Amino acid sequence: MMSSTSVPKGTRDFLPDQMSGRKFLLNLLEELFQRHAFLPIETPSMEKIDTLLGKYGEEGDRLIFKVLNRGDRLSRALSSICSQSDIAVKETNSLADAALRYDLTIPFARFISQHRNDLHFPFKRYQIQPVWRADRPQKGRYREFVQCDVDIIGSSSILNELELIQITGEAFSSLGLSDVIVKINHRKLLEGIVTETGTNVPFQKITIVLDKWEKIGLEAVKNELSQAGMKEKEIEVLIRYVHQNTSINSIQTLPSNQMIEAGCSELEQILDWADKYCKVKVELDLKLARGLDYYTGIIIEAIHPEFGSSILGGGRYDNLTGMFGLPGVSGVGISFGADRIYDLLSLKRLLPESPFNRKSVLILNLGAEPEWMIRAASLIRESDAVADIYPDESKLKKQMKFANDKGFDFVVFMGAKERSEGTLKIRNMQSGDELELKSDELSTFFKK
Repeated sequence: MMSSTSVPKGTRDFLPDQMSGRKFLLNLLEELFQRHAFLPIETPSMEKIDTLLGKYGEEGDRLIFKVLNRGDRLSRALSSICSQSDIAVKETNSLADAALRYDLTIPFARFISQHRNDLHFPFKRYQIQPVWRADRPQKGRYREFVQCDVDIIGSSSILNELELIQITGEAFSSLGLSDVIVKINHRKLLEGIVTETGTNVPFQKITIVLDKWEKIGLEAVKNELSQAGMKEKEIEVLIRYVHQNTSINSIQTLPSNQMIEAGCSELEQILDWADKYCKVKVELDLKLARGLDYYTGIIIEAIHPEFGSSILGGGRYDNLTGMFGLPGVSGVGISFGADRIYDLLSLKRLLPESPFNRKSVLILNLGAEPEWMIRAASLIRESDAVADIYPDESKLKKQMKFANDKGFDFVVFMGAKERSEGTLKIRNMQSGDELELKSDELSTFFKK
């Protein structure tokens, strides 16, 4: 029986031209992170299951890909589960002691706690690696995708939030996405508003529902808040406060309590700085909740009007390392959704057309001595251009089609006439212009 050639739902293969676009995006982001003095780290694809569980809330925990135990440990766990009469005690944790990472933030907190003595604080890190979520695949939502995270840990200054918004603006401006909008809110302000409603429903349950607002709409949010236990009047108060306040002036009309005042103060400062120093439009959105449990301060999300999902998210987290034995360490970070950003760049035709990131040259095989072609390729590469040799002596038309299909900028060839004269020809694939040179002039020509 022939094996299937399809990939699991929510995952993708990437062809060379797609990989070229992805490399372009990731390289641009990495260079930007480095200009802001962030340093790279990596963590394993798998973490211990107790490192991840309980850190993302009920919704997140359900989306964690668990890795089954192997060999005898799996057999014993299955035997134990099958012997239980009470289905409620059949814990899947006995089948798995590891899981694929859900995001890069919790592994980063574990990393900081483990390597605290080897790092200098405040520590600025960037990390570009894949993550996995057992989500329902749909447009812009994958089960395997790349996150590009930048975090500053060991400092509670809101200068760090400003820098992350600056990075966001610089990144999207460089990519040609000047119409990206950054939305911000504050978890303390939001919690203060929830307090004003008088509800007994836990704050985290409410943020999980609010986080779905853009996906499911206002009426569905009201319905889910009711199912979570909020009374109709409490819901009305919450919606009135978060739905209409979208400017820094309007939040001054909010009721006054300690949490609202703390949140407003930081938001006012960030919005003022962002207006002066950031290359991106920044808006206040009191509906913004970021449903993950660990956010405690300013929260950030970026959207594009032509794309249905957020393309960046993050925020302030206090004491995230405390669960790993390192209390009192504040941090803030953002995560670029590389796969969604790539899809958006592709949609708007903003990716480079050539798969090569520099001048590229194909040396045609028209019966010239192989050693000449080898020397020519070496000279071209010494000029920091891309060079390839067509390996088989074939018709000119076939080789030219290959050069065009692969996206080469130039072809170099030596026919019978050129061999007798000790010269070669270069053709510009875009303009069709041809130029005759001596072989030893190759390297200087492509340095221009």
